[in-house]
Amino acid sequence: MCAECAIIADEMLDTTQTKATPPRDEPRGCLFALSQPPLMIFLAVIGCLLLMAALHDLLLL
Repeated sequence: MCAECAIIADEMLDTTQTKATPPRDEPRGCLFALSQPPLMIFLAVIGCLLLMAALHDLLLL
C-alpha cells in the first residue's frame, strides 16, 4: 500500500514545464489599464455622482 502512495506522490510532484516561457511583448492586463490617469479620473467622477445620488436619496428624500 505504501509503495502505491509513493508512486502517486511522485507523479503528482512532477513540475516539468511543457510549454516555453511566454514572449515579453504580450499585452498588459487589467491592472495596467486601471493605472491610467484618464480612466481613474473618469471612474472617480462616476463614483462621486453615485455617492451624491445615494446621499440625496438617503438624506433629502
